[in-house]
Amino acid sequence: MAANDDYILEILIENSLVSKEQVDDARSEVKPGKGVLHVLIEQGLITQEDVSRAVASNAAMDFVSLDGIIVTGDVLALISAEAARRYRAVPVALTELGGVVVAVDDPLNFDTLDGIQALLGREVEFLCTTPDSMKAALMKYYGTAEDAVASMENIAGGIQIGGQAVDVGGVAGETGDAPIIKLVTMMLVEAYNSRTSDIHVEPLEKRLRIRFRIDGVLHEMQNPPKKLQAAIVSRLKIMTGTMSIAEKRLPQDGRIQVKLGKKSLDLRVSTIPTAHGESVVMRILDKSSLSLGLPQLGFLSDDQETFERLLRLPDGILLVTGPTGSGKTTTLYACLNYINKPDKKLITVEDPVEYQMSGINQVQVNAEVGMTFPAALRAMLRQAPNIIMIGEIRDPETANIAINAALTGHLVFSTLHTNDAPSAVARLVDIGVQPFLVSSAVRAMLAQRLVRKVCPNCKAPVELTDAEVKSLGIDPTQLVGATVQQGVGCEKCKGLGAKGRMGIFEIFEVDDEVRHMINTRATTVDLRKRAREMGMRTLREDGIRKVLSGMTTAEEVISATMSDAS
Repeated sequence: MAANDDYILEILIENSLVSKEQVDDARSEVKPGKGVLHVLIEQGLITQEDVSRAVASNAAMDFVSLDGIIVTGDVLALISAEAARRYRAVPVALTELGGVVVAVDDPLNFDTLDGIQALLGREVEFLCTTPDSMKAALMKYYGTAEDAVASMENIAGGIQIGGQAVDVGGVAGETGDAPIIKLVTMMLVEAYNSRTSDIHVEPLEKRLRIRFRIDGVLHEMQNPPKKLQAAIVSRLKIMTGTMSIAEKRLPQDGRIQVKLGKKSLDLRVSTIPTAHGESVVMRILDKSSLSLGLPQLGFLSDDQETFERLLRLPDGILLVTGPTGSGKTTTLYACLNYINKPDKKLITVEDPVEYQMSGINQVQVNAEVGMTFPAALRAMLRQAPNIIMIGEIRDPETANIAINAALTGHLVFSTLHTNDAPSAVARLVDIGVQPFLVSSAVRAMLAQRLVRKVCPNCKAPVELTDAEVKSLGIDPTQLVGATVQQGVGCEKCKGLGAKGRMGIFEIFEVDDEVRHMINTRATTVDLRKRAREMGMRTLREDGIRKVLSGMTTAEEVISATMSDAS
């Protein structure tokens, strides 16, 4: 604290955080560069947070830990790096009335408060944080690449890329590139620590935008200068080892292998030319998701029992449907993980192979050399597999080979892009499969969406609004005994109130009557009606169960099931 220590000590004594005797004893330990407050903290009588909270209360400010807050790039741009360091202040958010919420670590320094107010020229709401939290935030949002790497090494416990340790000082003859190497490595570590699924490096007209997708929602991060755009993109291409830094006119794809301490990550890299430079998207493929069980995917006990029974079928096709980004691939891998036993031969054909699993033969599609989905499937069937996984059925030839494989004693998993489970039948027929083949081969269809889970660390009971009850179509009797919850925001969820995602599902099993309906080309509406008669819960109904159990929020389910509203 830069303010008068004696005044702060009076505040601590008034709040009974320390006694006058303890303060007097600490004065005898004072040395150059070590004041009374420092001694009290060293002795464990108080903490830095105790001091900041007490001073904040005295200044009529709220206390905040900046570790649990994600600050977007547009907010950070309100205060320059130079001003942020000078005032030791970080803008945190915008208020509904256009003001700014700013965190400081010295609420008793009125010159700082007045300076920030004059700099911003608008209403400012101040929060107080600890000096250590402020130091970390300044480094994170405004620090140099050198500062970031120093912190990064502590966080990650050592970083390796492509199996080799990163030389953060550059390599011989490339010392001028060292800051870029550090900056890119810092970005990857920050993405991993934030549970990011995708990193978006987007060139705009006057700036380079960095966004992280966390639990399905994009968050803008601190943006590097526009002048570093070409160097950052080139560095990412070099890290793949396969992409050309000279080619800027055509899309390219590659992979980066990253080792953070003992953690191994794969990044799938894609570039595409845009009006203002090459846009780069990196999908982080976290191998820990391969070990997910069905409960972790979001299956409740009754649906899990049904799905496990389907996984034990000797043959037929199980289809997982949903739009892009609905978690279909993760569900397929969880299925393979569940049935991957030494007495079964499993083969997959994928484009691309996202996760490498032990005990499974995985085939990469490569159209350039003739290894298409149909060609790979024909070759796979000669390998005498028990179980086949096809990344996606997208053409008549692939569909027919999959159907024939199912009819000749193989269990086949695959995905389709449809909005709900019954629509998968119409989609297969549209592709070109005869209805009698669909009815004979398909055993069940699973539709799914992803919703964010309530943070278990900061969840608190809430009541559904009348609008939410009406929108979801919840019967008031369902609310009796319900435990609706919502996260209030904490350090572990980065202030978002949500941490991780789970699936909501609808399972449509094919029985004899459904087979007859498919053969007679029944409409999707009729198939859906029959599915409901058989007891199928819709995506929205499964979501409602999870809202009433406190697992997710009404807002998430409403957003994910807009097409299911009827």
